[in-house]
Amino acid sequence: MSWPVIVLLMLALFALNMRLYLAIICAVLSYFLFFSPMPHAIAVQRLIGASQNMSLLAIPFFILLGTLMDFTGVAGRLLKVADLLVGKLTGGMALTNVLLSTLLGGVSASNLADSAMLTRMMVPEMERNGYNRAFSAAVTASGALITPIIPPGIALIIYGLVADVSIGSMFVAGILPGLLMAVMLMMTIYFVAKRRGYKPSRETWPTVVETRRTLVGAWPVAVLLVAIVGGIRFNVFTPTEAGAVAVAIVLIIGFVIYREMRLSHVTFALSETFKSTASVMLVIMASSALAWILSLEQAAQQLAVYIAAITDNKYVFLLILNVVLLALGMLVEGNAILIVMVPLIMPTVAHFGIDPVHFGIIVIVNLALGCLSPPVGTVMLLVSNLAKVKISDFLREGLPFYVVLIVALLLVTYIPELSLAFVG
Repeated sequence: MSWPVIVLLMLALFALNMRLYLAIICAVLSYFLFFSPMPHAIAVQRLIGASQNMSLLAIPFFILLGTLMDFTGVAGRLLKVADLLVGKLTGGMALTNVLLSTLLGGVSASNLADSAMLTRMMVPEMERNGYNRAFSAAVTASGALITPIIPPGIALIIYGLVADVSIGSMFVAGILPGLLMAVMLMMTIYFVAKRRGYKPSRETWPTVVETRRTLVGAWPVAVLLVAIVGGIRFNVFTPTEAGAVAVAIVLIIGFVIYREMRLSHVTFALSETFKSTASVMLVIMASSALAWILSLEQAAQQLAVYIAAITDNKYVFLLILNVVLLALGMLVEGNAILIVMVPLIMPTVAHFGIDPVHFGIIVIVNLALGCLSPPVGTVMLLVSNLAKVKISDFLREGLPFYVVLIVALLLVTYIPELSLAFVG
């Protein structure tokens, strides 16, 4: 029973604001130093071994894709498409914000990338059109939470690798829950805008000519989405190959079709990708070593026995799981929770007969909500900082969106068909 000690040590180091990978490595090393007679070299082997999985190559490709998207001109054209669809409605600009985030989710793969770009693009424009700045920031951050769920979110890839589940199935499973969250957020925005008197962003519905011109301008994005999701779904290529193809397509869009990308943009994107990939990989390596220790100590079996002693009802278990994951998501970075907790809980998930793909979507939605929650919600902190909004003001304006996202989480949790409807 040494594993609870090292887990508590890790959580204590998290609380002291130590970097995630360092806190997890300290927990791993303490196990080998104080609780195991195994050679210390095995600790190094377990850390390095996690990086040898070739499927991990998908991660830098999709991070690069998301970074390059900032410079292609795609976002501006998608903004016109979103405005075309909802701009005439009450609160049109706020609705456009969420719809744009949903459209970008399938190609940027990162909620942080989306929230940073949309904060710079939308918050000043919304404020100029009479929207409260804190409200604008809360709308932007809430919409960005859809990104990890809409394919090809990085969290979908990491879960597929950790849980040994088809990444293609995870991509397909994320579509309906992501759209559900978008619709529920937009309905909430509409009612809030109606009460506050926020006006539409356009006075008339678009003409046929304007619609055709706008959609023609955005056709490369459709090609990109079909290449990523369709290519993986129909086994044309692997997720790693899909990432490489997507990067090639976005370079063609940026340099040849829209002609807004420069070589300096590519250099910057590569530099950002190196740093982001290193950060993600360090967490994956450290967390995988910890997951190996937890497996060796049979922590999953012990946890399953403990949960079974509390309840043998699948629905109560799912409720407990949501509460635990939401609490952890408020304190710890999502990918670290994903890698450590999933192997620990999977035997219990199998015991209750829960589909692993459905379980993956539940976990990812929970961790997405954690990004919006104090004290360390990454999207909350990033958007508040970029928009120069007080956290207290952000939380007050964001409360209705948080409540509706909790409702969406419960729907996703208790209606498996939302995740599994299109999974073959």
